[in-house]
Amino acid sequence: MADIKYEIVEEIGILSETAKGWRKELNKISWNGAAPKYDIRDWAPDHEKMGKGITLTKEEAEKLKELL
Repeated sequence: MADIKYEIVEEIGILSETAKGWRKELNKISWNGAAPKYDIRDWAPDHEKMGKGITLTKEEAEKLKELL
């Protein structure tokens, strides 16, 4: 499997945290050098490991906000 490169451009907020320190976060992330997108996923305390998540464009994030 190819390496996935990411850069957390902006840490927006923490939605929840487990007893082991993993946090569900909302961040803006650039994946493989692409334009940053909104991203919700679980992260280890050092941001070295991540769980599955969802990535949204600005328009998708705005639509989600509208739906909520």
